[in-house]
Amino acid sequence: MMFKTTNAWRSFLTTTFVMLALGLSAGPSQAGDKLTVVELYTSQGCSSCPPADTYLGGLAERDDIIALSLHVDYWDYIGWKDPYAIPESTKRQRWYARKLGMGYVYTPQMVVQGMAHTTGSNRGNVERLIRDLHGAKRLDVQIHHADGGLKVDIAGGIFEGETARIFIAAYDAKHENNVSRGENTGRTLAHYNVVRDMVKIGTWSGKPVSMTVNRETIQMAGRDGFAVLVQSPETGRILGAAKIGLMPDS
Repeated sequence: MMFKTTNAWRSFLTTTFVMLALGLSAGPSQAGDKLTVVELYTSQGCSSCPPADTYLGGLAERDDIIALSLHVDYWDYIGWKDPYAIPESTKRQRWYARKLGMGYVYTPQMVVQGMAHTTGSNRGNVERLIRDLHGAKRLDVQIHHADGGLKVDIAGGIFEGETARIFIAAYDAKHENNVSRGENTGRTLAHYNVVRDMVKIGTWSGKPVSMTVNRETIQMAGRDGFAVLVQSPETGRILGAAKIGLMPDS
């Protein structure tokens, strides 16, 4: 389900942003990892989303990808309220629309490294974006379990003059449920790396940053994984990212 989308227009946007711009493991991201962030904006009220949801499940298994499923709430009015939709996901997608020069939002949309987007069910386009953006420089970001919380270390340098926001997302590995109303009536839908909470935890301005994230900062209980994103507020580009699996004492 989409607003104002055509294949030609999406192809043009995808190509343009790539030209302008030129992975869920149990362990933490290690120094030297080159992780590409893929965000899927989806909804259980969207009949064209299930193929993209399934595809994201495959991406979530890759070690070179941080795959995140962000459920939006603007389709809830058409008969089915998505149980995983949060207003923050809708707000983030609309922010991307402004940064990527779009006048609309749509589902299923995949945003790659905060730099380019395409239809989430178009595997060829998504894989091409992942390949094209793999070579983009990245900050070294590391995340580890520490004293019941998470220790985050971000290197300095590389992006001279850049200031970025640091976000942490808490996600569940998989959710599966039956839909009894709306466009997907009668279907059993599965979703992967479903973001349940995302908060800003600090800023980065070129110098090394080290911080601890505790249970008062973000919902940790019951979550399966966490992702740290260091993101430019000016362009939307993700400068660096890391992921980690289940808390040892969960």
